[in-house]
Amino acid sequence: MSTQTTPDDGSNTIKDPDTWTTGDEPATGAQMSYLKTLMGEAKQDFDESKEITKADASKLIEELRGKNARVQETE
Repeated sequence: MSTQTTPDDGSNTIKDPDTWTTGDEPATGAQMSYLKTLMGEAKQDFDESKEITKADASKLIEELRGKNARVQETE
């Protein structure tokens, strides 16, 4: 799983989800929608009824993006 780090320019625009003050809140609708798309492309089951936090959703999205050839081609 990839770990998000701050850019070399010293800005704080990218933060580790484990340090988010709202990381324990439920995942947003946008996160859940994107997870559904990424998991479908990865041929993995997606349980929309399972509640996950914003931080966990972000980490899972980063993990799935790292394994997704379509996403890799656009970066």
